[in-house]
Amino acid sequence: MSTTLPSSLTIATRKSRLALWQAEHIQQRLKALGHTVSLLGMSTTGDQILDRSLSKVGGKGLFVKELETALLEGQAHLAVHSLKDVPMELPEGFVLACVTERGNPYDAFVSHHYAQLDDLPQGAVVGTSSLRRQVILQHLRPDLKIEPLRGNIDTRLRKLDEGHFDAIILAAAGLERLGLHDRIRCLFTPEQMLPAAGQGALGLEVRTQESALIATLQALAHPPTWLATAAERAVSRALGGSCSVPLAAHAVWSEDNTGSLWLRAIWGDPEGRQPLLEADIRGPVQHIEQADQLGQQVAQMLLDAGAKRTALPA
Repeated sequence: MSTTLPSSLTIATRKSRLALWQAEHIQQRLKALGHTVSLLGMSTTGDQILDRSLSKVGGKGLFVKELETALLEGQAHLAVHSLKDVPMELPEGFVLACVTERGNPYDAFVSHHYAQLDDLPQGAVVGTSSLRRQVILQHLRPDLKIEPLRGNIDTRLRKLDEGHFDAIILAAAGLERLGLHDRIRCLFTPEQMLPAAGQGALGLEVRTQESALIATLQALAHPPTWLATAAERAVSRALGGSCSVPLAAHAVWSEDNTGSLWLRAIWGDPEGRQPLLEADIRGPVQHIEQADQLGQQVAQMLLDAGAKRTALPA
């Protein structure tokens, strides 16, 4: 257990433009608190394998394992992740030290010629490699042709610009963080396309033994986001917790400030043999254990309705 904070902190991050923006954002917040902070840019396996969907090559952990190695070997002290890319079960010895305030959690419709999903002609080609988006799109527009789309935001936009797709679906938060607001033709409402667990939030990962650093990072935490995303991640964890699970989960706080969460989740069959299954619940949440319980309840409702649990990747 390390009870001493290093004199200089190093953040491990992927090298994509969005990942660097996220790491620099945390760097600036820590600097404002008086800390000296540098970045360690790294390429991950998930960044290198672009010809197959994540669900076929090992899941979301491919985006974080090299960063965790850097933490383990002492090259860096913390890693900054898009929370939706963080596996639901971290390896032994690692912990999410905090979750920062969520940005835009919704999905964006991006197209040159069409303003919204309903405007796409029959048989139009839509790019996404997310099983969640795929099953929802198949429900909304079964006539569309859905093609895989991997790579960072700039790569995906370039493929759209080159005419490979009529439209693509991206997380709105990433586009907004990179100043690409004008690329968004419209936002999907949660009623149309419920977000992924943790979408729009950042998670800071450290080694469990770094008690002083964990305490320091609490200054960046946003408890409402942390509790909401904990409930969302609990749904995913209970159903298998990987990107091979076609699952959406999103929680919002009650508007009357009663400390209650409204948690919704959707499970879809990637083979299209079952209809979309939906579940929701409202309940008081004041700490992580209550958030976990709420998520487990929603997951059980989906399982009772016929959803399939997927085994966690080894």
